[in-house]
Amino acid sequence: MDADPQTLEVALAERSYPIRIGSGVIHEAGTLLAAQRVRDAVVITNATVAAHWLAPLQRSLAGAGLRVETTMIPDGEAHKNWDTLYMVLTRLLELRAERSTMLVALGGGVVGDIAGFVAAIYQRGMPFIQIPTTLLAQVDSSVGGKTGVNHPLGKNMIGAFHQPRAVLIDTDCLRTLPSRELAAGLAEVVKVGAIRDAVFFAWLEKHVDALVACDPAALAHAIQTSCRIKAEIVAADEREHGERALLNFGHTFGHAIENAMGYGQWLHGEAVAAGMVVAAEVSARSGRIDSGVADRVRVLLGRAGLPTQAPALGFERWMSLMARDKKVQAGAIRFVLLDGLGQAVVATEVPDSLLREVLR
Repeated sequence: MDADPQTLEVALAERSYPIRIGSGVIHEAGTLLAAQRVRDAVVITNATVAAHWLAPLQRSLAGAGLRVETTMIPDGEAHKNWDTLYMVLTRLLELRAERSTMLVALGGGVVGDIAGFVAAIYQRGMPFIQIPTTLLAQVDSSVGGKTGVNHPLGKNMIGAFHQPRAVLIDTDCLRTLPSRELAAGLAEVVKVGAIRDAVFFAWLEKHVDALVACDPAALAHAIQTSCRIKAEIVAADEREHGERALLNFGHTFGHAIENAMGYGQWLHGEAVAAGMVVAAEVSARSGRIDSGVADRVRVLLGRAGLPTQAPALGFERWMSLMARDKKVQAGAIRFVLLDGLGQAVVATEVPDSLLREVLR
């Protein structure tokens, strides 16, 4: 990934922050924190990521004169819970971390979500930066300030909005990413095209084989486009009162799958992919789109190596799980559906009879 690093901005007035995207940007972490007059940093990561990327990060931070501590958390969605959160909070107390200490999230979505939530609640708020190492975290979870942990009764039900000071997306990290994790990240890339940019969706159809093969130029373009679109949406609707809800395309169904199957059995991107296929089918059966559009969504996801068939949970189980989703409003489940490629809407009035036809 030889292109010069690019910088985008999430425009949130005094809480605006840069998204730095490119090869080698992990080495800029020390300079970034030194410019913010940070003296102490605590890196939160896991053993899998640390084996590849902790040493260069530590060298960058130490080279800028920072005092650095590291906290390891267990790897995987199954550990995105209260126990891990409590463990990290305890470690910060043991280190006598201050409100000015910078948390550095080095890892995928689980690491970023937990580190961000810790930053939101430790001493009522401390700064943090995101250094996402998976494609899914790079294009989605690291941007926008959503943090939190799962509960046995629902995904991401305990959390807070807490924006990072910066996001450093080092595209070199994708070289060590397993193919299953890469495919899971592509689900969120496809989602962006489906809800907001039909031209980008068509580009993905043309270049999906290159993305699966980890082509540097194709991945750089996909990451930059996804982050640009998400930054625009977050800047317009930070706390999900309107437009930002469209980013949940496939997620209402996907979160139900993750919960039902057990956190970590399906990767988040895999569950979202199957959820997008369901949402596209509901959109088609509602007369919002023709079946050809739904087919394009399904085929593209399949070519990306993602599941296109949701598990058979049974209609009552589906409805019970989705009724506990955090996007429920006034007792009504909100579905993100398509009125066309690049045209997503939030709908609450979807007949149970139609849902029964789709949900098995």
